[in-house]
Amino acid sequence: MSTTSKFKHISTTILSKELKMGTKEVFQILLANGLINRVDDNWVLTDHGKQLGGIIKKHPRAGEYIAWSSEIKDHKMFHTSNESLLNATALSSHFGVSKFKMNPILSELGFVEKAVKGWKVTKLGENIGGKQLEYDKTGVPYVNWPESILENKRLVETINEILGNEPEQPNETEQSNPVAFREKFEAKHRSADGHYVRSRAEMLIDNWLYMSEIVHAYERKLPIEEDVYTDFYLPVGKVYIEYWGLEDDPKYAARKQEKLRIYEKYGFNLIQLQDADIQNLDDILPKKLLKFGIQAY
Repeated sequence: MSTTSKFKHISTTILSKELKMGTKEVFQILLANGLINRVDDNWVLTDHGKQLGGIIKKHPRAGEYIAWSSEIKDHKMFHTSNESLLNATALSSHFGVSKFKMNPILSELGFVEKAVKGWKVTKLGENIGGKQLEYDKTGVPYVNWPESILENKRLVETINEILGNEPEQPNETEQSNPVAFREKFEAKHRSADGHYVRSRAEMLIDNWLYMSEIVHAYERKLPIEEDVYTDFYLPVGKVYIEYWGLEDDPKYAARKQEKLRIYEKYGFNLIQLQDADIQNLDDILPKKLLKFGIQAY
């Protein structure tokens, strides 16, 4: 037997009036919280929106529209101030970088991705509080951030690297727990582009990327709070490359499994290379890169 809700359903316009907010502002809040999506200039109700009481109603003249259970007006999303959210311009001002560089920096870290116009928040960006919004007049997407991003470890480190600032001194915990692997295997192999890498195999990978004119970084820190480095990072495609060369070593095998867990946890694009792949990079790497939209030749 069905139970009739004691709450009536109201349109977004009426909801806006009851909240004493602008209709566009309410739509932006519903969009940012995943209750609706914009598809072909129309608002579409999401599964999350349905869970919070949203339904589709029909008007004899206006046609279909989204209606909400009147109790939704008490939801915290309408009563949390957005004044603390920061846009890219505010971030650039805080960190002292050009406003034109801020979104590309966030993109390089995997927090946002370029849309046809504007920027879209990624899953990783959402995890650190990024809110997807769009401009009222143009519909161009952009992302705002909570103040906590100003202390995001990876963002701060990346900004310091770009500005050439000296890194902060490691704390006692970091000093007492050095990364044994990186200390044990000195980066003494010089690749064609000047990178010093830790093995002949890594040198061959680095040289292959360089000769293929693929921009890459060596031992780039992952854009997460965990202290993890990738062997190679390709900004185009946001692709990480790991070469597993000591799998017979139990400690190395355990380290590999932990890194794979982290890659899976954050949904990063990962290419794995084994010893058998190194002598066949011309055959192996182009196919693996193409899966992520990167054409080598």
